[in-house]
Amino acid sequence: MPIGIFDSGVGGLTVYRALHNRLPNERFIYLGDTARVPYGTKSLATVERYAIENAEFLAARGIKLLVVACNTASALALPKIRARIGIDVVGVIGPGARKAVEITKFEANPRVAVIATEATVASSAYADSIRQASEKTEVVQTACPLFVPLAEENWTHEPETFSIAEKYLRNIVEFAPQALVLGCTHYPILREVIQQTVGERVTLIDSGEACAEETERLLAVKNLANPQKITGERRLCDDLDHFYVTDAAERFARVAERFLGAKPAKLEAVEIFGVDKLEN
Repeated sequence: MPIGIFDSGVGGLTVYRALHNRLPNERFIYLGDTARVPYGTKSLATVERYAIENAEFLAARGIKLLVVACNTASALALPKIRARIGIDVVGVIGPGARKAVEITKFEANPRVAVIATEATVASSAYADSIRQASEKTEVVQTACPLFVPLAEENWTHEPETFSIAEKYLRNIVEFAPQALVLGCTHYPILREVIQQTVGERVTLIDSGEACAEETERLLAVKNLANPQKITGERRLCDDLDHFYVTDAAERFARVAERFLGAKPAKLEAVEIFGVDKLEN
């Protein structure tokens, strides 16, 4: 049985990569809801509805576990998703927050910075999760909205990108955190720029990698890991993994090649309907 992953668009491909690298014996089904992106500007009720429809689409394809690779849906819709599909669900916010606390727990004055989209920062989901895990940790958040288009255009080494990073991250450099959470799935593409800007002493936390770690543990606890090794060389986007999008399949394939170095071998455009719509 495969692991399901959904995101509002292409950013979740970095989460897919982290899961694929950590769990080479698993198959994955990825859904990018590219027709309805972005989720960050939508109401709570709309985000919940979209997330549930995506989850039901993947559940109908026989997944054993669902990874919500969208930060907005992770912040707003996990309880409703779990209640609706009855499958174990892992988001990206909780794992990233817990990883930050783990890394800084021996510091006398633990300080964690979070960079994310404006919607995720406004939700305070990362800050709340960090404070739940450690009351003594000081948290600073900064929105970096231009990082998303820069990542999608693969502007990873341009002078303009470094200039924008310096402006966005100035207050974080002054805050001098021990750890910085990359709270948007696009941001790992700009990891080198971000690291150079904040300095090598700051540990960058990829929420997708933290999510993959927790997914591995959950598979073991639930006895859901694939007991048989997949023979042959596994590659990102190979024909063992299936990708679905709700719009703009060609653009998705191009961005996937930029992010992952390969286009999906199986890519299909679909329309998403919720169970309620199908019943009517």
